[in-house]
Amino acid sequence: MVICVTGPMAAGKNFVSSLLEKQFAGGKPFVSIDADVVGHRAVENSRDKIIETFGELARQKGIRLADEKGSIIRRNLGALIFGNEGLVAKQEAIVYPEITSMINHFIEENSEKNVIVNATVLYKVPVIKRMDAIFYVDCPWIVRLFRAKKRDGMKFRLILARFKSQRGLYSAYKATGVKIFRIFNFGTEKALLKKIKNLITKC
Repeated sequence: MVICVTGPMAAGKNFVSSLLEKQFAGGKPFVSIDADVVGHRAVENSRDKIIETFGELARQKGIRLADEKGSIIRRNLGALIFGNEGLVAKQEAIVYPEITSMINHFIEENSEKNVIVNATVLYKVPVIKRMDAIFYVDCPWIVRLFRAKKRDGMKFRLILARFKSQRGLYSAYKATGVKIFRIFNFGTEKALLKKIKNLITKC
């Protein structure tokens, strides 16, 4: 079984993934891969192509794309392309095939286990079609707001901007056609674990 665990910022998808890792289904354990970590590696693996594509624009804007060791400064790359759909599309066209390849490889390597793909925007890559189910972790926005503030220390306006950018996340996943289950993550850990176990049974 291959499950995507997703959800908006500070809803608790990492926590749900950690609880799933302690479960069994069909006599098999769960193992997980974090798509954020994969994304960071994919950026590094695509470093030359990124610099070739965005280097001149970065120079024009006085933005440094790579550090002294030649590694991509992801924050600066994000600042360069933020808000420009064309530039974002170019970056995704470079990085997403690498992400797809790495996740597919992980699934194949763990074919004798149940796999969790912990990801925010997996709906954008073809590997979403390999999922048997999507566990969409959600929570009231006001709870998420204070969780995010405590966890990340960001300013409220930046957190709310991130929330706004994720407003259509559930609809995007629903549109993939993969079976989707919504997990509301508020209350006790025991109640959350019970929801997770029920969903494993359904899957």
